[in-house]
Amino acid sequence: MRLVFALIATAAWAAAGCALAQSVEIRGPGGQTRLVSLSDLAPMPPDTATLTVEHGPAKHYQGVPLNLLLQSVGAPAGKDLRGPALADFILVSAADGYRVVLALAETDPGLGARRVLLADGADGAPLPLSEGPFRLVIEGDLRPASSARMVTTIRVDAAPVVSGEK
Repeated sequence: MRLVFALIATAAWAAAGCALAQSVEIRGPGGQTRLVSLSDLAPMPPDTATLTVEHGPAKHYQGVPLNLLLQSVGAPAGKDLRGPALADFILVSAADGYRVVLALAETDPGLGARRVLLADGADGAPLPLSEGPFRLVIEGDLRPASSARMVTTIRVDAAPVVSGEK
């Protein structure tokens, strides 16, 4: 089913002649990179998250847990996410210049209960041009300001050491 959904979404984006990125570049803390397309998400374990919008009904997004994608480029997760790695952060950039930063620990289901997805669909359909083809969805936010739309890059970095810290 997800493969059919990915093929429909890819065809819809191609037919629209969209100039937006058809893939997301993901870079891990060691510099390992991966390009992820809609068809790459299809075989991955799907998940859903609900995003409450300020002036409208809630939307139910479909996608892949962000932590799974980050693990594929070397980001620590689970019991390996400890010590200095707890200061790692994620910079998400979008086609319209919007950027969002969150802690790597926020994406790990072993450290928190909220879902963080790289979504490729909403309410059973591909994302509209105004949101996709990829959207960061952070379930539980009171305002969806951190749920960046039209995501193009996701980068994991270590927080810089401040003078005087060990």
